[in-house]
Amino acid sequence: MSTTSVGNWLTSREMDAWRAYIEVQGDLINAIERDLASQGLTLGDYQVLVYLSEAEEQSMRMCDLADILQLSPSGLTRRLDRLVADGYVSRQSSPADRRVMMGSLTATGRELLERTAPHHVDSVRRRVFDHLDADQVAAMASIFTSIANGLAASEAEAVDNAG
Repeated sequence: MSTTSVGNWLTSREMDAWRAYIEVQGDLINAIERDLASQGLTLGDYQVLVYLSEAEEQSMRMCDLADILQLSPSGLTRRLDRLVADGYVSRQSSPADRRVMMGSLTATGRELLERTAPHHVDSVRRRVFDHLDADQVAAMASIFTSIANGLAASEAEAVDNAG
């Protein structure tokens, strides 16, 4: 990995890879969104249900859920409004600290997730993994891990420089 200065243009190969990523990323998200729409969910809704289902007691502090989803508190509120209205998620004060709001997966939300998950997994498999061999899957995991680590390091550096 190298550090570049502003104005250091991408090589032809880097540009091809970047453009392929941008085009595929948009198309893939749109396809996954269409597939989830047939189950009555958006990808954002599905993520909320998954994260809550994996949390201890299927409940999380709202601020933690917002952080995981990379949403502002108001963005999370908007995302949850329909899920709460439809009975898939509940919001309540924390029993340990009434100032803290919790989001919890309801039994109805759990049932929806259990019905939807096989369709979502099939969609991801058909749209991504059926087109890759084992080496490509390993490379994909490695590539995105490297990018995530680089983003985290850049963010930490920006916070350090700001403070």
